[in-house]
Amino acid sequence: MSDDPTTEPGSTDFDAMTRDIAEVPAVEVIVTVAVNLMSASAVKLGLTDEGEQHKDLDEARKLVHALAGLLDASTTEISSFHAAPLRDGLKSLQLAFREASLVPDEPGQGPGEKYTGPVFG
Repeated sequence: MSDDPTTEPGSTDFDAMTRDIAEVPAVEVIVTVAVNLMSASAVKLGLTDEGEQHKDLDEARKLVHALAGLLDASTTEISSFHAAPLRDGLKSLQLAFREASLVPDEPGQGPGEKYTGPVFG
């Protein structure tokens, strides 16, 4: 954050953080948030090494839905170069959610399908 010797160890230098984020292009911020949502979704879907330990489909539904909304709103802003792999990842998460559900949602009713339309394997 800051190399300022007057800053106490463990404290947060919000001025430095603000300056740093001001230099980051919007596309990078959007893609970073999308990747974080994807990672959190994968954990909540039980797709990590720990699997069942962190599985929580209610939480996963929220995260996948938020990811779909973000991608729907930002696709035209981030270019297909960035959007295409994120959309592929979203579809994979939606399919993983459907597979993990004991009672799968009706087509078009799964997480994020409000934005993407029905997802089929």
